[in-house]
Amino acid sequence: MRSRRVTNPSGFGAGARLTFHGPLSAARANRLAADLAASSPASVVEYGCGWGEFLLRVLEAAPAASGTGIDISARDIAHARDNAEARGLSGRVSFIEGPATEHASPADVVICSGADQAFGTIPEALKALRPLVNPGGLLLFGAGIWDRTPTKEQLAHMWEGTTLDEFLHLADLVEVAVVEGFRPLRIETATRGEWEEFESGYAAGSEAWLLANGNHPEADEVRAKLDAHRSIWLRGHRDALGFAYLTLGVPDCWP
Repeated sequence: MRSRRVTNPSGFGAGARLTFHGPLSAARANRLAADLAASSPASVVEYGCGWGEFLLRVLEAAPAASGTGIDISARDIAHARDNAEARGLSGRVSFIEGPATEHASPADVVICSGADQAFGTIPEALKALRPLVNPGGLLLFGAGIWDRTPTKEQLAHMWEGTTLDEFLHLADLVEVAVVEGFRPLRIETATRGEWEEFESGYAAGSEAWLLANGNHPEADEVRAKLDAHRSIWLRGHRDALGFAYLTLGVPDCWP
């Protein structure tokens, strides 16, 4: 998802109570990781890797592969390195702090989930990612979609500046992927349960902190951010904004 990271004493936005920084269940993540690993990749790159949880699961499922994770968040990259060390994978994966466009390199499996903005618009991201997937390789592309066209009232309650043009409907997203030279091997979307786990988990640590620190000098600021976050979700994008996971293949040679 597009970044919402905020720093304050409660850790709001740090993802401390989340496994993934997006609407992704452990069951779906494990299945997707297994599917990607089944192609026997030698190299895996994730753009916008966050704290590296999904990339590490792919590498655990593909023991012959080496991996690279790229993210602009120093905090997340440090967390990813700790995660890799704790799971005995630090010898097979490297994490780079910086913009995706400055560290792009081809790989057998490419992952870009919720990080399309690193390459521009969603269509621009698919165009940029196509030459980064080795012949015969796979791209896991995760992106926001409109499950339902939002009303004007819903748009007004979303993140500032959100417009109808920011996301595509699922059919249009898949068509763009095909136009850019991919073939859709699997098309799936996040469930309401995955969204609720993500949105609730995103705020849970801060809500707990606020209950225990109501008189803290920054409590009012944290409370305001939590209330704004909840309004964006419940009055804005809930049941309108979806999230697609596309497993995309490329031919063994360029057409």
